[in-house]
Amino acid sequence: MEDQPQSAVTALVLAAGGGRRLGGRPKALLPYRGRPLVEHAVAVVRAGGCASVAVVLGAARERVRTEALLPDCLLVDNPDWESGMGSSLRAGLTALPAGTPAVLVMLVDTPGVTPAAVARLLAAHRGGARLAAAAYDGRRGHPVLIGARHLAEAAAGAVGDAGARALLAAHAAEITLVECADIAVPDDLDTPADLARWTSGPAGSSPGGRSAPSPSGR
Repeated sequence: MEDQPQSAVTALVLAAGGGRRLGGRPKALLPYRGRPLVEHAVAVVRAGGCASVAVVLGAARERVRTEALLPDCLLVDNPDWESGMGSSLRAGLTALPAGTPAVLVMLVDTPGVTPAAVARLLAAHRGGARLAAAAYDGRRGHPVLIGARHLAEAAAGAVGDAGARALLAAHAAEITLVECADIAVPDDLDTPADLARWTSGPAGSSPGGRSAPSPSGR
């Protein structure tokens, strides 16, 4: 299928991680601003303009279904989540409807990504980008946008913890880097120290000392 640059991009939130370095606390359920972290990720991609949202669940997936409010999301179970992020990407991509024009891959543990960053990636897609990634001071990061012509290849190459790395390496020259350092923070949330930095201190602060994003982007 040829890519059709348009606004109807599906967000794929990867939220299956078990938080091994966080003492086995599922990342989807980590507290952030009084609610589970997965709710924040979903709110961000919706506020950024994604037309629909799919969420891949793994660790404690029944608890996530019960405790997190995820209305109108396609919830995809990944029973192989312990094998790495690749299995979650593959499960999510294969669960999407045929004809999906593009997918924005969002990691649940990047609370510094803003709706404004998501909107910039969608704008790049509307402008013709078939592969795009947020960049922070020129360095590629997340989220990543994958156009229709690359979705099957992305799913096939998603193994272990590599995620979309194989696809991006194979098509490095085609990637549109979308600078987002002025509107987002790339830091992920992997350790108790990370969690403390994101959830303590002055309200609205981020690990980098910049104002942490809200789903409104303000």
